[in-house]
Amino acid sequence: MNINVVCPHCLEVSSIEKKESYSEENCTQCGESLLDSRPIDGNANILENFITNSDLPVIVDFWAPWCGPCIAMAPHFELAAMAMPLQAQFLKINNDDEQTLGSKLLIASIPAVLVFKEGKEIDRFVGARSSSQIKEWVKQYL
Repeated sequence: MNINVVCPHCLEVSSIEKKESYSEENCTQCGESLLDSRPIDGNANILENFITNSDLPVIVDFWAPWCGPCIAMAPHFELAAMAMPLQAQFLKINNDDEQTLGSKLLIASIPAVLVFKEGKEIDRFVGARSSSQIKEWVKQYL
């Protein structure tokens, strides 16, 4: 069985074999590693690309550079993302830069972390969490 994932480098869709774990997996378009699971800086168009085309859960952190809890959580969000290659795809969206998107998704407080699956938001949490808390929360949607 194959799954579609969005390449974190070229943002094109790759169809890859679904496995329990991966030691190596490269983008079918640009050849870069799909195991690079650091959060991608996103915007409305990038988010739409991911939630439309990825078969993996898409985890999105809405944050702002002036937000203390957002800054405190940032390394934890990155650690969680790096621990889950090809299990989920992680994005960070600056809510100040994407206010229309934030309004559309009813982002009232930040940090706000949303999970999208099959094109729809299925859950969210507000407030800073540790990397282990983020990973445990994401695992229920795998």
